[in-house]
Amino acid sequence: GTSEEGAPPIQQCFMIPKKEINVVSDMAKWKRSQAYADYMGFILTLNEGVRGKKLTCEYKVSEPIEKLVALLNTLDRWIDETPPVDQPSRFGNKAFRTWYAKLDQEAEKLVATVIPKHLADAAPEVAVYLKESVGNSTRIDYGTGHEAAFAAFLCCLCKIGVLRVDDQMAIVFKVFNRYLEVMRKLQKTYRMEPAGSQGVWGLDDFQFLPFIWGSSQLIDHPSLEPRHFVDEKVVNENHKDFMFLECILFITEMKTGPFAEHSNQLWNISAVPSWSKVNQGLIRMYKAECLEKFPVIQHFKFGSLLPIQPVTS
Repeated sequence: GTSEEGAPPIQQCFMIPKKEINVVSDMAKWKRSQAYADYMGFILTLNEGVRGKKLTCEYKVSEPIEKLVALLNTLDRWIDETPPVDQPSRFGNKAFRTWYAKLDQEAEKLVATVIPKHLADAAPEVAVYLKESVGNSTRIDYGTGHEAAFAAFLCCLCKIGVLRVDDQMAIVFKVFNRYLEVMRKLQKTYRMEPAGSQGVWGLDDFQFLPFIWGSSQLIDHPSLEPRHFVDEKVVNENHKDFMFLECILFITEMKTGPFAEHSNQLWNISAVPSWSKVNQGLIRMYKAECLEKFPVIQHFKFGSLLPIQPVTS
């Protein structure tokens, strides 16, 4: 059966390739952990916080938010100061390793600029997530596991009270959006490989969260429906307001050929009748394809802020 307007049923829209995966027994431990509960709770809270809101709307910008943007601006400036080097291979420019070494060295200092003095002891632990969030310096790749580390970095800042409940919109629209801009610049400048990409079966080579939060932004939009995001004119006119459309714009800039061929999963999603169904489907897909896949989550770090211990409540 098909849903409204002859669109394929939701299962089909979120087709997950039937691959047998070897999952270590610790995946069960991860899914039962306090870290998983806190991380997923954080993602879903922000999902609700940005529902129906444009990137360009008014929202509170606190001092810690401003400091986080300044931190990301520093990372951006370092890209300008570290141009790509001439090398035989087209992908994975080795200059990324120079850029990363600087972050590795400065991460704790950068985090200390965001955290108040009385919480300074948390800086080393929080800095680990920042370093994990920009890609791998050995492989010169970037993927959803690195993106998850940045969300974990922000989650930790919430747990220690640096970011608060009324920062929700600014966390997504100001900080996470700036992070995306810097990551796109890294990907373009150093021609980074997608980490653990599923190719045409994946949603996107590099990101996932902006599709979740971006679809939430579009829930109950008076005129934009999921079928519209494959329309170039609609994307060009509305991308500054919606994260989802910014992602589509970036994909079309980076890839050539028919959209249905290079981004098949997204093409399928454009047939889903409503943004709320898209949003729910993406959350399910994120859990199944990112958080519950060993290659993605094997690098996730646990500590006192995001513990591996089972959920207590």
